[in-house]
Amino acid sequence: MALTDTENGVSCGEEGETDAIVKTCVLGGFIEKSEISTLISSLSEVHGDLAESESTTQRFLVIMNQYQEQPHLLDPHLEWMLNMILDLVKSEKSPPSLVHLSFKFLYIICKVRGYKIFMQLFPHEVSDVQPVLELLSRQDPKDSETWETRYMLLLWLSMTCLIPFDLSRLDGHLESEGGKARESTMDRILAIAKSYLVVSDSPRDAASVLVSKFMTRPDVKQKRLGEFLDWNLTTITQANGQSMKDIMALNGALQSLAKLFKHGKRDDLLQYVPTVLQCLEQKHLSESSEAMVRKLGVKLIQRLGLTFLKPRLAAWRYQRGSRSLTANLSMSQPSATSAAVTPEMETQEQEEDYDIPEEVEAVIEHLLVGLKDKETIVRWSAAKGIGRVTGRLPKELADEVVGSVLDCFSFQETDNAWHGGCLALAELGRRGLLLPSRLTDVVPLIIKSLTYEEKRGACSVGSNVRDSACYVCWSFARAYEPKELQPFVTQIASALLITAVFDRDTNCRRAASAAFQENVGRQGTFPHGIDILTEADYYAVGNLKNCYLNISVYIAGFPEYTKSMIDHLLAMKINHWDGAIRELATKALHNLTPQAPDYMATTILPQLLTMAVGMDLHGRHGAILACGEITHSLYKVGLQSNRAVVDIISPECVDALKNIHHRLNDRKQYKGFGGLLMRQAICSLVEKLSLSKMPFKNDPVITGWQWVIDDTIQTLHLFNTGGRDDMIVAVVSALSALCEEFYQDKTGQVDSQMQDILVSQYIEGLKSPQMLTRSGSALALGGLPKAMINNNLKQMFEGLQQMCIVSQKAGNFTEARRDAVRSIAQVCTKAGVCAHGSPDSVLCSENVAEVYDVLLNSLKDYTTDSRGDVGAWVREAAMTSLMEVTMLVASSAPEILSPDLVKPMMCCLAQQAAEKIDRYRAHAGNVFLRLLHSTEPAVPHIPHREELLVILPFETTTSLNWNAPSQAFKYIAQLLGLPEYQYHTLLGLSMSAGGITESTVHFSSQSLFDFLKGIQNDGVALAQFGDSLLGIFRDNLHNDRVSVPLLKMLNQMLANGSFEIFTTQQNHQFCVDLLALCKEVKKSKDVSKLRACISVFSGLVQFQGEVRKKVLSQLLLLLCHSFPVIRKTTASQMYEMLLTYEDVIDPEVLDDVMTLLSDTNWESDIATVRTHRNQLCDWLGIPRPQVVAKQGPAQVS
Repeated sequence: MALTDTENGVSCGEEGETDAIVKTCVLGGFIEKSEISTLISSLSEVHGDLAESESTTQRFLVIMNQYQEQPHLLDPHLEWMLNMILDLVKSEKSPPSLVHLSFKFLYIICKVRGYKIFMQLFPHEVSDVQPVLELLSRQDPKDSETWETRYMLLLWLSMTCLIPFDLSRLDGHLESEGGKARESTMDRILAIAKSYLVVSDSPRDAASVLVSKFMTRPDVKQKRLGEFLDWNLTTITQANGQSMKDIMALNGALQSLAKLFKHGKRDDLLQYVPTVLQCLEQKHLSESSEAMVRKLGVKLIQRLGLTFLKPRLAAWRYQRGSRSLTANLSMSQPSATSAAVTPEMETQEQEEDYDIPEEVEAVIEHLLVGLKDKETIVRWSAAKGIGRVTGRLPKELADEVVGSVLDCFSFQETDNAWHGGCLALAELGRRGLLLPSRLTDVVPLIIKSLTYEEKRGACSVGSNVRDSACYVCWSFARAYEPKELQPFVTQIASALLITAVFDRDTNCRRAASAAFQENVGRQGTFPHGIDILTEADYYAVGNLKNCYLNISVYIAGFPEYTKSMIDHLLAMKINHWDGAIRELATKALHNLTPQAPDYMATTILPQLLTMAVGMDLHGRHGAILACGEITHSLYKVGLQSNRAVVDIISPECVDALKNIHHRLNDRKQYKGFGGLLMRQAICSLVEKLSLSKMPFKNDPVITGWQWVIDDTIQTLHLFNTGGRDDMIVAVVSALSALCEEFYQDKTGQVDSQMQDILVSQYIEGLKSPQMLTRSGSALALGGLPKAMINNNLKQMFEGLQQMCIVSQKAGNFTEARRDAVRSIAQVCTKAGVCAHGSPDSVLCSENVAEVYDVLLNSLKDYTTDSRGDVGAWVREAAMTSLMEVTMLVASSAPEILSPDLVKPMMCCLAQQAAEKIDRYRAHAGNVFLRLLHSTEPAVPHIPHREELLVILPFETTTSLNWNAPSQAFKYIAQLLGLPEYQYHTLLGLSMSAGGITESTVHFSSQSLFDFLKGIQNDGVALAQFGDSLLGIFRDNLHNDRVSVPLLKMLNQMLANGSFEIFTTQQNHQFCVDLLALCKEVKKSKDVSKLRACISVFSGLVQFQGEVRKKVLSQLLLLLCHSFPVIRKTTASQMYEMLLTYEDVIDPEVLDDVMTLLSDTNWESDIATVRTHRNQLCDWLGIPRPQVVAKQGPAQVS
């Protein structure tokens, strides 16, 4: 039973996420008992119906799967479920389909609970042997649909083999009526086991269980064990491993032997072990290409090794004693020492010196090879084998095994060997076989493993090694007394925290956090353990950015961890292969600098400056970024004590920072492979050194930095596409900081020569044939400081305006246009507003209209290319820029915001908020609400402000999700009732309601119809709505982007009876105008547009008067359209129209018309079709169209 919120200590008022975790992860019992019982009872009824049986099985599976993580909850109910199903199986009336379905249900239960537990519940009386055997012998091993039946029968047979009577008693007289001897029960079971050991499906696993139970019986063991082992070894020897059949046979043989040697008695099997081992060695299973074969080989070899050795607990093993967490945390009583020595242990100590068979060495050798296998499942099995075998060895030999395991941790070995070595150490430690005296050798290797990473091409390997090293630390926490690990606490704690915070892989960070938590709880000696765990728990370390930028700062606040974290970033992360990690590492160093400023300035920075001019590309990139970040952070530290940054870092470091650009330029490292990375890094360095107020004014290096910035803008198109956007951002940030610091003096007086050069250069760049150069130049203009804009605003704005207008008409340079629109807002924001100021320096009454004109024109950018609606990027930027400029003007000079500027802005925003793309609708909606509800400053002249505040109250700024069509459209559709907004809102809604996304179409049209229902009886309002609709249609008649969705929306509205009030009037003007517009559309050659037009014609038939005749005339014309598909569509639509509107034509000819429309092949040649069409004209009383000379491909006759 799922615990309620209250039972789990979670109140109903808490967040839904917590509730969900409680309800799904904590089950208190098996609550679906009655439903399960009903499902099982229904098997006898549903087995014959494939759909019903599949539905029942699926429901049963869903219920049972809920208990995968808590299968013990099923234990009290397993017996009655098993009995119910077995009753169906045992019934003589049950057809085969019911039996198979019953076993499928049994398998589902078995899968959830585990076969080892579930098989024990099978009845295993003497009377069960023959029925199960008979049922199994009737199965077809090749039937892929009923494998669950065979699997469960083999498990059942395994249990019946446990009866304590000799199987020969079940045979009676073996002679049959014909005198031919019958096969004994023992031989029948053995034959079945052998036959299923070579199949390719799951029954093979059950057959190996059967072998382990059956072959260990005293009577079978005596008569058939040797023979079965011979058969198995023959199977292994003969399998060449090439065909799938051989591989499956090999798998079955190895699996059965492994289970046999696991469950059999040592005395019975010892004589066969050398032979089996010899066979395996000759087979060279470790060289097989099949991972499962290698795994089973390792599994079997370890079982052979355990059979060689007497079962015993090593007296020399380390025993921790009490493992109470409470005792560790409270430290109120001394930790328990080693467990008391029992008489049995004394006996073991006396027997310590016994002969170890030579073959054990070969077994261990095979297991050590398995530790280095390329597959995890093989390494894991080998590690467990090492642990089990070592536990039965004398101390000296066991120490040699540990030494061999430690040999895996060599830098000549692969990551597989390191991973296997970690797993083996964890197993040895967990079993007490890694003595404390070995910790001095082991801990340094584990510390290395926690940061192990080998670069392979463009990525790296080693995450599995780090993960398993965390497992070693976790196992050590449980295995050793705190006093044993005390000398290594600082190393282990630092290494685990470094992995928990700085590892690239989420799994490794979480594993390290869990291991640290286990050590804090079990050992109680980790410095500041509880404090750190509250900040760096399992969930907190899931976010990489949070780890690097926040958690690391908190942990570094404890002196024990500060330097080790900084050193790790320098050694392992600054030169990491992943650029995102390098950048995060440099930001982390920035944040960590205040914790150890002197260490950063005197130790870390000199090392980074050496790396910054090194040969490794990634190291160079990370080091240059880090130099800038650390210098900037040191500058902030110096501000607190009124010290300049040059007083904190040495003169040598200052010179080295200055010379980085020259070194890179001299080596031509700005070009070719890695050039983009170097340019990005140097731009970041320029930005940070400028912000740090380095004393480089009038230094030649400034000219060099400016050259890098300008050259990057001009040549960005020559570099690979990846990282270009980040590059442009870095360039603009660097330019802005450089101009702010080095091109103006303390009084704010700008270097006029540089001002003229830069402004003219970037304005000229707006005309470049390269899109990226245009983008970079536009953003560079936006990045210039206010002093440089002064006296150049008009020139800059005209350049940006011209590029927007020209490129929008041409439909190219979309990204550059987007960036120009952004820059217009940035330039205006930096220039400031003054109502009567100079238009060359500030935003004023003279130029504000031009700014709004460009931005509003950008809101009409619907450019499309192979990427789709790329104009949406420009529209989004225009909305943001409009908001920024409007808020700026409203706060400084609201008097220059005329109604002629505000009204079109709000109307265009309403249109965008009603359109079909969720992201841009949401952006428009949020901007609209921001402007509407802004009070400081308040935006003047918003049309219908009071009504808007009622429709969109202040709460909607936080509660309304504009991304969700179900929420957004019911609000935006209400704007149709406001005359100023009606046209634009309807234009946006027509794009949504006539679109193709189901949810958008559904909710937008539903909101539209709800509005129309409210004005259904208001002739004036409906006429006004109709005028707006016709206005949109008229304005966009030849714009397919608008007209096609509009026609689709019109069709919905006509079908929905939205204009029913007009149908009562003869030749209503709305219908006449709409028909005239549709006749224009009919001339189109676009099939989708023509189809939408046909649907509208069919809807217009409902209007009275001459309109109806004209509509029918147009439809009859379309029946002879030159496109066959249009003729067919028209006939189909007319047929549906006549079914819907029965009063359209004379009932006497209705049947004839319907028959002709449905039976005629309207895709045949025009001459044939025209005859039928003319017949329809006669029946409907419409004059026959006259044949005219052909004027175009879409001309009708």
